[in-house]
Amino acid sequence: MKKKQINCIIVDDEPVAREIMENHLKRIDQIRVVASCKNAVEAFMAINSHSVDLVFLDIQMPDISGLSFARSVNRNMKIIFTTAFRDYAVEGFDLRAVDYLLKPVSFERLMQGIDKYLEETSVHFQEPGQDVHESHHDSMFVRSDRKMVRVNFAEVMFMESLGDYIKIHLANGKALLTRDSISNISASLPQEEFIRVHRSYVVNRHQIDSYTSDTIGIARHEIPISRSFREDVMKKLGGEDYSTPSAYRDPP
Repeated sequence: MKKKQINCIIVDDEPVAREIMENHLKRIDQIRVVASCKNAVEAFMAINSHSVDLVFLDIQMPDISGLSFARSVNRNMKIIFTTAFRDYAVEGFDLRAVDYLLKPVSFERLMQGIDKYLEETSVHFQEPGQDVHESHHDSMFVRSDRKMVRVNFAEVMFMESLGDYIKIHLANGKALLTRDSISNISASLPQEEFIRVHRSYVVNRHQIDSYTSDTIGIARHEIPISRSFREDVMKKLGGEDYSTPSAYRDPP
């Protein structure tokens, strides 16, 4: 069985520290570095543009510290702190950090942190009674209203992020609410059928009635396309004239 790719970002104001961390991570097949950021502002932009599972985060940074950044992101996004100072360890773990790595970070110590991340996420996905989902080739189970509910992919119009919850809009007009992140649930969807169009929306391409460069039309819903996802969305939809609406449904 193919292992799930782990998308991560590196956030550190020291160029050498970012380079060392990136070189270490390139040696790990399951890890994909989607962005290397010199401050929290760049990190926020990266999170808006990519599906991010894990953040390697320096604590002492100008303007917005790593601790402040960690407090502001979705709790489903895992954090591994990297710093030259031991003093922040307790506060870092209070923020539910997966691990706390002291610089200079060796490859062996980094692997211990990755192992902790894999153990923690494995428990989250497999432990009975948690808010989890299990996917199959044409459907998945999500926890909604205190029970596991099968969701057929073909019946999903789109999914909407509402803080720590996902609202799954179905073609029959009903909706399911499940506790999860949009990045996490997107990883369980068939990529050829679903398209991330916004940090808060994933759409079923077979349910699309119309689109422009700014919006997707599904039934009576108008879903925004964010600037950071626009190029990828247009490529997947085969759009050429991005400024005018085009009909779209079930392309070959």
